[in-house]
Amino acid sequence: MIKGGNMSLNTYTPDMQETTLKSTIETFDQIPYAVFLKGLSEENVRAISKDLKEPDWMLEHRLKSLEHFLSIPMPSWGPDLSELNLEEIVYYARPEKGFQGYSKSWDEVDPKIKEKFERLGIPEAEKKYLAGAGGQYDAEVVYHNIKEKWAEQWVIFEDMSKALIDHEELVKKYFMKLVPYTDHKFAALHGAVRSGGTFIYVPKGVKVSEPLQAYFRMNTLAGGQFEHTLIIIEDDASGDYIEWCSAPKYDSKSLHAGCVEIYVGKNSHMRYSSVENWSLNTYNLNTKRSLVDDHSYMERIGGNLGSCTTMLYPCSILKGHYAKADHIGVAVANEKQIQDVGSKVIHIGKNTSSTIISKSISKDGGISTYRGIVDIKPTAEWAVNATECDALLLDERSVSTTIPHIHVWTDDATVAHEASAGRVDDTQLFYMMARGLDEEKAMAMIVNGFISPIVKKLPLEYAAELNRLVEMEMEGSVG
Repeated sequence: MIKGGNMSLNTYTPDMQETTLKSTIETFDQIPYAVFLKGLSEENVRAISKDLKEPDWMLEHRLKSLEHFLSIPMPSWGPDLSELNLEEIVYYARPEKGFQGYSKSWDEVDPKIKEKFERLGIPEAEKKYLAGAGGQYDAEVVYHNIKEKWAEQWVIFEDMSKALIDHEELVKKYFMKLVPYTDHKFAALHGAVRSGGTFIYVPKGVKVSEPLQAYFRMNTLAGGQFEHTLIIIEDDASGDYIEWCSAPKYDSKSLHAGCVEIYVGKNSHMRYSSVENWSLNTYNLNTKRSLVDDHSYMERIGGNLGSCTTMLYPCSILKGHYAKADHIGVAVANEKQIQDVGSKVIHIGKNTSSTIISKSISKDGGISTYRGIVDIKPTAEWAVNATECDALLLDERSVSTTIPHIHVWTDDATVAHEASAGRVDDTQLFYMMARGLDEEKAMAMIVNGFISPIVKKLPLEYAAELNRLVEMEMEGSVG
């Protein structure tokens, strides 16, 4: 058993908040926490499950996940994780309002928490063009709502913890079946300490034409966030979901190890967009996977910024005939950052097709790596894949690497892989400066043009926000 400071639900009292948590609360914008569990132990895993009022089978799943996590070593490939001290992570931090039912009105949210979400424009976005919105603060979902017109069509958009209570059998059927806890070390950790996240269910024949959105904020010093997103799109249906993630910068290392599972039924379409803008002290070790049935289309758009280390390889399993997947992503590696990202597509059905477009930007010694897998099984007759990896290096100290793994087990597949890496074209820079732009603005325009294939896939407001985030990362690139 891993030892570490912990506080179980059974022993927690209000007096402890005054003593044990006083300095902590002062650090966290004066947000009081009702439950605060630091360190990984069976006691804390049981406390999380008890606080979330979970059924017995979920607690059993957590304990099996913990046992498996403790039995296998840390990954020995990829970026170095030796500075991640798992004994110091806060695995569950619930604001004082607690899991008594989240608010469906922004007016009811704790004012200090609400202020952070309002700065992000979430209430206004929900009014203008979202089908629904949710906000998670550390381990607690503080707000969740869906427009009435979609609720009337039996679309479910819930916090995962509440969905487990209200729709237990549906959750049990799909939960961690695509990403089992035995998959890898951090899938096991996720299975043990999961909290919060999003549950989406779109019934057969319903096409949700407006995006659903969730925003995840990890605010705790040495915090961990382990949200679980489960999306089920039935046959002849469609959905559109956007996730945004962020965290403030602290001196201690934090950990994000979320999980996303997406099931796309026959003749259906799912678009999943994610922008993860973690702080420099965060290890982002996320797992995302989708299962795509006959004549269906899975579309992924991703942006990865911030974090000291990211290891993220979204996967689409093209199970059905004529199934299709597009993976489009951009990663920005700044000083002291490692972006180890990529895509995995597994072709199983006949006449399946996939496209992977990966863009990376490295500056001030940042390291970006594309690490991907294309696996075309013997059953995947006439499969087609095209992969394009482009890297932009803004200085001589930065690094870009491409590590593709391509496995083709049938003679009639068509596979293309293209990779390029280079510096900003001085001719382009001179051309733009000759027309009145200073060097920094000219550089920003070139970078924005480089990532435009990803940005144009997002709704206008989100595209503008992603551009702004990239421009902030590019500040100081010149001179």
